[in-house]
Amino acid sequence: MRLRTAKQWALPAATVAALLAGVTIATAQDPGIDEASKTVTIGAFTPITGPVPFYAILTHAADAYYRHLNEAGGIDGWTVKYVTADDGYDPARSVAVTRQMVDDDGIFALSAAVGTATNVAVIPYAKEVGLPMVSPIGGASAFFVEPNIFPLLPEYGWSAASNVDYAVHDLGLSKVALLWENDELGRSAKRGFDRYMEELKLEPAESVSFDVKTTNFSPHIRRIANSGAEAVILFGSNANLAAALKAADLQGLDVKWFAPFFAADPSTFKLAGDLLNGVYFSSWLLPVSADEPGVADYRDAIQEYYPDDPVGVFGLNGWSNAAVFAAGFKALLDSGNELTRENLLAALETLDGATVGGAQSVTFKPGDHRGTRQEGIIQAQDGKFVLVKEFRPYPDVVFELPAN
Repeated sequence: MRLRTAKQWALPAATVAALLAGVTIATAQDPGIDEASKTVTIGAFTPITGPVPFYAILTHAADAYYRHLNEAGGIDGWTVKYVTADDGYDPARSVAVTRQMVDDDGIFALSAAVGTATNVAVIPYAKEVGLPMVSPIGGASAFFVEPNIFPLLPEYGWSAASNVDYAVHDLGLSKVALLWENDELGRSAKRGFDRYMEELKLEPAESVSFDVKTTNFSPHIRRIANSGAEAVILFGSNANLAAALKAADLQGLDVKWFAPFFAADPSTFKLAGDLLNGVYFSSWLLPVSADEPGVADYRDAIQEYYPDDPVGVFGLNGWSNAAVFAAGFKALLDSGNELTRENLLAALETLDGATVGGAQSVTFKPGDHRGTRQEGIIQAQDGKFVLVKEFRPYPDVVFELPAN
């Protein structure tokens, strides 16, 4: 993985000379394809700095996937060159560094770029230049209605509904509150939460938004406590979850807690300690301890390439999202069609019931890019994460394509 600084965003000298000389530089394929060396160049933005630097674990795992893949012979002999750039989890910077990777590195596609709000911000530019956004690591509604976007992660509204479904039907609770991050991540969760609660003819006990940088959840917890909630579903970072659990503990709030899959990670135990025990998480990924080859390879590769990173759902998430591009590029090679961005999109739409990393039954169709179609429920227990409810389809009322 190569992380470039602002000072390094410069055109190659040969290219500058050619432009000054009035020479037209022609390419036979779309950018990022080097037939001579059989190399495809792809990219991603990632928050090395900013409010959530631990999200870089996702990118480390994606990089480990491509390094492992290349050492095993690549994709039918093709090597993947993976370029990354720090965006500080700032949507405006995400757009800027994507433009730079397109202009300076000639990336063929984005792969496993990190963040919901950041990926949403990049959509207009990506559409303008025809750049595929393969497996953006986020869960916005907007991802499912764009022909150039292939999300592996579910829409967060579907995950929120899965949490509600378990709280109501499996735990027998009816007073459910939502704590949601006030950006596209949280708003997506809120739409699914509200819709499924309405389907169940239940009123939310409370609905409280917060900023991703929030560290003091005392006022939020007071509102939750006053609502009489029996369960709280939080959609935000693992740091947000840890801070909310600590505030709840200080106020003596005794409720069932739920969170999205990406918070079911060893890093969250480091932040929350024993307070995390008992928390439930909806998850579209197989357990990190699973024996399936895609998961076992992740554990081995991350220990080889990033031994300081924890082996957990964060990493398996990044690994699995990287695997989507590899599956799509393999399908493109198998098709015999020209190696263009447009043909990559068509090839991805042929994936049917595919296993990619720790995700199974991944399917894309023309006009239907809902890659992940089911979730299980796992629980934090004594420092581990245990599957307590087998995978089942998302509630029908929320699992539908968002309006464009």
